[in-house]
Amino acid sequence: MLLSLGAHAVTGEEVMTKAGCMACHAKDKKLVGPALKDVAAKYKGQDVVAKLMAKVRAGGSGVYGPIPMSPNPPGKISDADLKSAIEWVLKL
Repeated sequence: MLLSLGAHAVTGEEVMTKAGCMACHAKDKKLVGPALKDVAAKYKGQDVVAKLMAKVRAGGSGVYGPIPMSPNPPGKISDADLKSAIEWVLKL
């Protein structure tokens, strides 16, 4: 999914980089958090954008191991950007 901000289209990956998500997540390998391709595989074929938005907002642990993900409030990533990022992840 691309967001158009003026003359520049912003990808989900760019949104995640700007929001700091890529400090803990990578596309193809586990860092602190799971590989984004593993997240996409887990939810393949499911309508989970709203569910994952709530999980990212709340943070938590236990789904991919004991290391917690801190909450990500709208001040860190807007609802529109978060939705775009999650849609991008689910297409990996």
